[in-house]
Amino acid sequence: MRADELSKVRARYDDEMRRGAQPDAARARVERVGAVVRQTSPGPGWNGVLWSDLDEGTADAEIAAQVAYFAGGGEPSGFEWKLYGHDRPADLGQRLRAAGLVPEPAETLLVGRAADLAELPAEPPEGITLRVVTDEAGVDLMMEVHAAAFGTERPHIRAQMLSLLTHAPDTVAAVLAMAGDTPVSAARMEMPRGASFAGLWGGGTVPQWRGRGIYRALVAHRARIAAGRGIPYLQVDASDDSRPILERLGFGVLGVTVPYVWTPA
Repeated sequence: MRADELSKVRARYDDEMRRGAQPDAARARVERVGAVVRQTSPGPGWNGVLWSDLDEGTADAEIAAQVAYFAGGGEPSGFEWKLYGHDRPADLGQRLRAAGLVPEPAETLLVGRAADLAELPAEPPEGITLRVVTDEAGVDLMMEVHAAAFGTERPHIRAQMLSLLTHAPDTVAAVLAMAGDTPVSAARMEMPRGASFAGLWGGGTVPQWRGRGIYRALVAHRARIAAGRGIPYLQVDASDDSRPILERLGFGVLGVTVPYVWTPA
């Protein structure tokens, strides 16, 4: 994409996916409070700030207000402030750190045209079949892959997937790559109703199966679903490992995002 097109797409992304964000699970709640848009979820769900409209005079008080809100919510998991490189004020990251939030590794926000990515070769490598996830057993296989691929347990992802499959199955598409009866890769796509962007998430492959084209096949599989539904764009918060692969497939850079995490003492 050209630079001027990327700028317009970023503005559209901010408007739809941040200011106008939709809850990512049935029991989650998204609300605009003052100068922020935040999501609150019960149990293991995701809690955090999705968007803010701050300046040097308002930032510290708003950060303190969000820390106080989540600290008083009775949930032990804390919350995440999702900071984007173009957010203001320019020193917002420093202010978040001063308030006790800890930055996690930066990710690159990438976007690609779904129709173009749907033209990628979608056949998995020899010995691999794709299996659509539709139930709890499939979700548990996804969690098995994520634990092996990323080295962490992700109970909030399991809870979110089960909620979406039960209450809003049209907004999620998840797929496993299977080597016989063994899951070796997994990925999902979230498609908020009415949005111009489908989010690609997960995309984890166990180490011994990497470098064989499975990741590309899962991107193409999800791109075809999105394009078939008329969704213009796919977006990814890409790690340093996945960014070069996605750029080769046709994604362009919208910016950089850093999750700042507050955890109760």
